[in-house]
Amino acid sequence: MDGRAKPGHDERGLARLDGRGTLPHNRCVQNLILIVFALTYLGMALGYVPGLKLDRTGLALLAAVVLLATGAVNLAGVGRSVDMPTLVLLFGLMILSSQFRVAGFYDWIAGKVAGAAGPPRRLLAIVVIVAGLLSALLANDIIAFAFAPVIAAGTHRRGLDARPFLIALAASCNAGSAMTVIGNPQNILIGQVGHLDFLRFLFACAPVGLVSLGIVYLVVHWQWRAELDHPARPYHAHLPGPDPWQTGKGALAALVLVGMFVTSLPRDLAALVVAAALLFSRRIASRDLIGGVDWGLLLLFACLFVVTGAFSSLGLAASAMDWLTAHQLVPERLAVMVPLLAALGNTISNVPSVILILSVWHQPPAGAMYAMALVSTLSGNLLIVGSLANIIVAERAAVAGVRLGFADHARSGIPITLLSLAAAAAWLALTGRMPLY
Repeated sequence: MDGRAKPGHDERGLARLDGRGTLPHNRCVQNLILIVFALTYLGMALGYVPGLKLDRTGLALLAAVVLLATGAVNLAGVGRSVDMPTLVLLFGLMILSSQFRVAGFYDWIAGKVAGAAGPPRRLLAIVVIVAGLLSALLANDIIAFAFAPVIAAGTHRRGLDARPFLIALAASCNAGSAMTVIGNPQNILIGQVGHLDFLRFLFACAPVGLVSLGIVYLVVHWQWRAELDHPARPYHAHLPGPDPWQTGKGALAALVLVGMFVTSLPRDLAALVVAAALLFSRRIASRDLIGGVDWGLLLLFACLFVVTGAFSSLGLAASAMDWLTAHQLVPERLAVMVPLLAALGNTISNVPSVILILSVWHQPPAGAMYAMALVSTLSGNLLIVGSLANIIVAERAAVAGVRLGFADHARSGIPITLLSLAAAAAWLALTGRMPLY
């Protein structure tokens, strides 16, 4: 296919619109796009399709295929709908994280945390600090995946209730990732769309992230104080140390990448160059590094771009934005954005909610982008379904024999989220980045 628009499609490869942005001559296509869009985001809210083993990624892929197969979009339209710089940046960061995984760094440091000497309260503080800071520089989901089984097994063997430590781990991964523009997928997307500077994002969001880490510790410490009063038995995880050379190689790559991020170089290109450099190795096969990439997440992003792009082509998104503007419901004020993103994030999840909002709200101001990153990330601590990191911790802990239930997480997640969002709103308002009302 040469990529040129075909009859019935515009230059973006989407169904051709009239001057009002509607489809008066092809009502069937319009209705199809609406149905696919609605069912996709309903699936995002449920997390699965009843009766089928179809998760969010599979559902999004199915939706994109339906739009392609019915001619609602063509392959050229798919290429133009997908935000490739965001996917390339996310891919590059996943390769970097895979370098640390293959080097054995994640397992080693998780074992060191689980076996840290001292009372349980000290161990809780170490979990919060280490998980939070690592999540600011590396993918928070990767930290959750690597740490959860080791923390679960380690605390259990020390005679402790693993639940407070696992809740702290999940919440810290979310709070820590809020500090940087590369901490989690939604921040990466927001940073790319808003062309947000790495250091300015850090100065705007890191203070809230650090405060939120403190909130995580205080809330878990208070609510689980009875469990944390039990003395801990000594425990040493029998895990091999990390490969010094490969770990150092990953650390150097991370430093180089951060240095490139503070320049005017495109972040996606910088991440791709660093990822390509890591593939040059005599000891680690490139397929092992590439195998550590979360292809499912990249596919979810791509398919949601296609679905929301098709919906935006109908003109209904613009009409909805006009209606929201007329009723002063545009999320350009914290009083609107905070409840909106908290509700969406804990139903359709934070990544789909950010994609949805950005497909409707074009070119938000920088202050609103910072607020969107903070609120969408911190609200993920509310419920166990609020973020992928929470789900990963619960599922990986279950493999290790520890059950982290919905009520267990909500017991701490709700106050952590309310306090963190209050801190974020106060900071954003006091610094003049976004008004409260």
